[in-house]
Order: sequence, then structure tokens, then C-alpha cells
Amino acid sequence: MNGAMISYILGQVLRIEGLLMLPSFFVGLIYGERQGWVYLLMGIVTLVCGTLMSLKKPKNTMIYLKEGCVSTALCWIILSAFGAVPFVLTGEIPRFIDAMFETVSGFTTTGSSILTDVEAMSHPSLFWRSFTHWIGGMGVLVFLLAVLPMAGGSQFQLMKAESPGPSVGKLVPKVGATARILYIIYFAMTVATIVLLLLGGMDPFDAVTISFGTAGTGGFGVKADSCASYSTYCIWVITIFMLLFGVNFNFYYFLTLKRIREAFKIEEVRWYVIIVAAATAICFVTLLDEFGAFEALTHAAFQVATIITTTGYATTDFNLWHSVARTVLVLLMFCGACAGSTGGGIKVSRIIVFVKSAVKEVGSYIHPRSIKRVKVEGRPVEHEAIRSINVYLTTYVLIFVLSVFLISLEGKDLVTTFTAVAATINNIGPGLELVGPTASFAHMTDLSKVVLIFDMLAGRLELFPMLILFHPAIWKQALWNKKGGQV
Repeated sequence: MNGAMISYILGQVLRIEGLLMLPSFFVGLIYGERQGWVYLLMGIVTLVCGTLMSLKKPKNTMIYLKEGCVSTALCWIILSAFGAVPFVLTGEIPRFIDAMFETVSGFTTTGSSILTDVEAMSHPSLFWRSFTHWIGGMGVLVFLLAVLPMAGGSQFQLMKAESPGPSVGKLVPKVGATARILYIIYFAMTVATIVLLLLGGMDPFDAVTISFGTAGTGGFGVKADSCASYSTYCIWVITIFMLLFGVNFNFYYFLTLKRIREAFKIEEVRWYVIIVAAATAICFVTLLDEFGAFEALTHAAFQVATIITTTGYATTDFNLWHSVARTVLVLLMFCGACAGSTGGGIKVSRIIVFVKSAVKEVGSYIHPRSIKRVKVEGRPVEHEAIRSINVYLTTYVLIFVLSVFLISLEGKDLVTTFTAVAATINNIGPGLELVGPTASFAHMTDLSKVVLIFDMLAGRLELFPMLILFHPAIWKQALWNKKGGQV
């Protein structure tokens, strides 16, 4: 275990976080709010801590998948812990467990909140709260890889551990270049969202913070009604860009190279569009009794987009919708967006493999001697990839069931308990009933909040980077190395 390199990476991440806290200070200066000075102080403290941890670059910078997973999990935990402190120091979220829940929800782009009156918060805190979505959307380690050179396959191991989806590939031979390309696309699309919202007459502060949540598919709003009070034009802009950020970024990379045919050959994107269209149509039909045609389409498209991309914004209380529409939304929670996007959930790519594997298995019963392979985009899926996806699903179900059991100890109704876990492990945001779009997670016990914090982190990091922290061998190796032993 290369503990020195893990510590170095943690230090670099804290340095980045310290610098990223500074914009909240300037927001405080603009609005004349003293809370901004807290972010300046905490930014300096975080920067100093990170600098001290990364003063000396290890001679051996090579890390493997094991170190990559440990580094990623610890980075996100420490990132959230330091990011939660300003909320406590400003007094806006006085309890650290609540501040940690809010910050983890921000960085993991979940959007679940313990706040009951979001409009009472200062502008610096609201900005930092939404900015965590943008930071976590693409991943802080992906940003680190864009600027930090590392040896051999070390960069790829970090990217593999943090990137959402069943597999991670390189757009170009060098991982650092891949990370830079991803961030350029990410930044350009975010700016486009801000500009279009400003053109719709949205307040500049709202336009920036809502765009952060849209880009990171997070869902923290700055108004009590989330997005309900914005104009229809702005709602459609947010809807379209939520869906765009839920697309595999490989699609945009191919478009920038004018490889149009290759872009539209991505099977996952086609499935994603079909699922969105079908879900929107079902919700639209169920809402026609309550709204006019255009309003029903607006609400249906927005809520389908916000759930499948795991963003979590709301324009209406969908907890009151017809049971068919609510069922569709719950199913979309588990589906999620495309792999290689900023969205959460199981991912459309895994759904494709699940469906095709089931069809193949049924076919083998009818034609026992036939030999068929599961194919995606015309290419056979390797057995190892299918095995990995099946293991992921099994692990996902086990964590989900255990989490539901632990949350049920509170004694709340099944819908609340079930959707609270679904909303956090899939990085959605709101659930149904007591954790619906007009409610919050403030009433949960500390035990439940800890469980849901773990679920948010596990869901964002594809389960295994978090689970590896509980493996005794990891800590045995760490202690052995510390004593000077050889592993």
C-alpha cells in the first residue's frame, strides 16, 4: 500500500478545495454579508492543511486499483468534512452531522437536504452549497488529473475509481488530456446554461447557482419552491440541459470532432432517449386531468428529466401525482442516466446489459444448443464485464436492503423509508411522502443520517471504493507499512 502517495493525493485535493471556497467569500463581499469571511478563513485553513500534507512528493508515485479506491473514498469523505465546517461556523447549520449530510449531498450531487427554510441562508452559503454540485458533478479527482502529472497507470486508476458507470475509457491516449477534454466540455455547457437562463430574465445569482445544480445534476435550489416560481422558458432550459448533462460525454467528444455517425451509434444514448420519451408520455397522459396540455407536458418533461438524471429539482409536488406517474418516477430513480455523465443511478448501460442478458437466457431455454453473445453497439460484451455488472447489482441490492432495514428502525412508513434510501443511494434528492419534494430529511435520526451519508457516497463512487474501506486487509497493510514492514 503506497500510503505516502495516498496522503499526497489527499493534500492536493484539500488544496483545490481551499481555493474553491474563495468564490463564496467574494459573493459575501458583493452582497455585504459577513458569512463570506468564514469561507475566506476556512479556505485558507484548508489550503494550509492541504499544502502541509503534500509538501513532499513521494518518490514512488505509482498506485494501483486498491490505492485508487482508497484514495478516492478518503478524498470524498475529507472533502465533505472540510466543506461542512463553514456551515457550522456561520451558525446556519449548527450541528456537524447535519452540515455533513448537506455537504455530502452537495458533493455527491444528490440534492437531499436537511434544511427547512433554504431562503433564510446567506448568499455565500447558498453559493457554496450549489457550487459543491458543480465540483462533484465531474469529480474533483478528474479535475486533479487534469493538472497533476502521475506515473504510468496511476491516473487511470483514480479516474476508474471515481467515474460513474460500469467501465471507464480514455477519449485520448493520455488520461490527463482526457480529463481536460471532459472539463472543457463540462465548463462550456455550464456557461451555455447560465447565458440562456440570463436571457430568460432569471436573477444572475439564481442563474449561476441553478446552472451549477443542473450541470452537476445535483438539485439544490435557492428558493423554497425549488424551480416552480421560474418562467416556463427557464423551466424548459433547465429541462433540456438536465437531459444533456445526463448523456455520456463521449457523445459530445465525438460531436466536437465532427464524427457525427460515431456519436449517434452509441447505443446507450439511444436507449436513454427512448426511456425519457416513454416516461414523459406516460406522465403527460396522467397529468392531463389536472393541467392543460402544455402545462402537463412541461411538468412531465421536467420531472422525468430531473429524476432520470438524478438532479432532483421540482416544479410541482409530484408526491400528489397519480400512482402510475409516481411509479414511473420511482423506477427512473433506479435507472439513472448514462455512464460517463454527471448523473447517478444504476446507469442505462447496465440496464441494457441486464435486459439483453435476460433475453439471451430465455433464448437458451428455447434453443439449448445455440451459442449467443450479449452484444452492445454490435460488439460482444466480455464475460468479465458481465460478471462485474452482476456483482455490482448484487452488492447494490444488499446495501439497499440493509439500508432500508436500518432506516426502518425509526418507525416511519414504508414509502418514506424505501424512497429515502432510493433517493440517496441513487443520488436523486427528494423521495416520496415525508421526504418528498416539499419536505426535507431534517426529521431523520442521526443514525439514519449516517446511513444515508454512506449511501450517497457509495452511490456516487460506484459502491466498491467505499466498501473497500471496511476491509480489514487494507488497514493491516497500512499499519504494516507504517511500522516499516514490507507488503
